[in-house]
Amino acid sequence: MKILLDTFAFLWITAAMFLDKDNERYLSTASAWEIGIKAALGRLALPGKPTVYIPRIREKSGILSLPMDEEAALFAAALPDYHSDLFDRMLIAQAILHGMTILTPDPALERYPVRTAW
Repeated sequence: MKILLDTFAFLWITAAMFLDKDNERYLSTASAWEIGIKAALGRLALPGKPTVYIPRIREKSGILSLPMDEEAALFAAALPDYHSDLFDRMLIAQAILHGMTILTPDPALERYPVRTAW
């Protein structure tokens, strides 16, 4: 199984699914962008600069980076407007297009045809 971590899951990695080494783990660049923005606005305290902290923790945890691309951007824009969070909409698009399960505590994502777990 390939797992796409939402921002919350990346910051609070505790789920057994994440710990299963047979699962491929990814962090979308959309989540890295969201973390950077929230840190810059003072809405998220990190133990270091996002430019250092995110890659260090991602690599240490064996998490691969999933870049945003044009196909996912256009797919996200065409999703029904059930959820207004633009970062989550990108994760939904990426998960659908790449056959991933989103690890998230957010029940709002369940309205979309995407696999979720928590």
